[in-house]
Amino acid sequence: MKTKPAYDYLIVGSGLFGATFAHRAHQAGKRCLVIDKRQHLGGNVYCEEAEGINVHKYGAHIFHTSDREVWDFVNRFAEFNRYTNAPVANYKGRLYNLPFNMNTFYQMWGVSTPVEAQRIIEAQQQEAIGKTGGEPRNLEEQALALVGRDIYERLIKGYTEKQWGRPCSELPAFIIRRLPVRWVFDNNYFNDTYQGIPCGGYNRLIEGLLKGVETRTDADFFQQRAEWEAMARKIVFTGQIDEYFGYRYGHLEYRSVRFEQETLDTPNYQGNAVVNYTADDVPYTRIIEHKHFEAFGSQVYDNPHTIISREYSEEWQPGGEPYYPINDERNNRLAEQYRRLADDTPSVVFGGRLAEYKYYDMAPVVRKALDIAIN
Repeated sequence: MKTKPAYDYLIVGSGLFGATFAHRAHQAGKRCLVIDKRQHLGGNVYCEEAEGINVHKYGAHIFHTSDREVWDFVNRFAEFNRYTNAPVANYKGRLYNLPFNMNTFYQMWGVSTPVEAQRIIEAQQQEAIGKTGGEPRNLEEQALALVGRDIYERLIKGYTEKQWGRPCSELPAFIIRRLPVRWVFDNNYFNDTYQGIPCGGYNRLIEGLLKGVETRTDADFFQQRAEWEAMARKIVFTGQIDEYFGYRYGHLEYRSVRFEQETLDTPNYQGNAVVNYTADDVPYTRIIEHKHFEAFGSQVYDNPHTIISREYSEEWQPGGEPYYPINDERNNRLAEQYRRLADDTPSVVFGGRLAEYKYYDMAPVVRKALDIAIN
């Protein structure tokens, strides 16, 4: 006689997708077990407290959405603050506001009206289009056609080549089909209605989502796969889709990120949470100063210390930490083969950045997990 599985759902991975799904399934009366191979819950949104500061251990995570239902949902578990993402670019010591807006154009050319800025950009666009004479063949030609040479060379080229590890002339044009250009003095990076960081860090959100749900950390699904699979009626898988299928068609490729963290005896290192370093002679892509996610104005000086993280973009190697899917022709074709296998595996729900081989912001991940049927 076949033994009834102990759980309705085994959820592999405790990031936003897994935690949101687990919460919904638990609320629906399902027996759930969440496992994670790391020694903590939360996936890449995990925060580590140090010097009274919540450090985003796996890179900056800023929650933003225009989906009121998603915003109300996450605020049920953690109060979100008023943080607004307004990154700054450092090019050879000169600072420029991002995204590209009238502040950027004033810093770039000294212009003070939208008409002046538009004239300069349109002239540089025409120059770029005149040289290619047709459809952009690569990222460099696409960027030049969108914003012109000055912005491309100072704020796009070096940063993009560090991020992808390849010359812009060898990257596909579709990576940068659109570049936001604003003819107003507005440094808010996102256009969404709602934006913020959980007060006290993302751990509070994950803890709220997983309240009452059984969890196990330091538990690698692939080391005891048969045992884990026998424990549940269905699996929710948030890891690498190619790994789940034993790399049947080959490895998908990713970019990875290395973080170099430093505690400094100063209350305020760079005056902003995010500063991008866009020159190619600086090895890191950006510096994150974590206290600015939750401390504003004079609050910054309540703590005499600060913590920064330098981010280095690297080629991913099997066994390393995958971050960004490489959406070139070869990987997209390979990913589609794995997605077809997933479609033919009804006992498994595949969700999230790695399981779908798709770059996701956080709010769409939550939306996806909210919309999946629980049965």
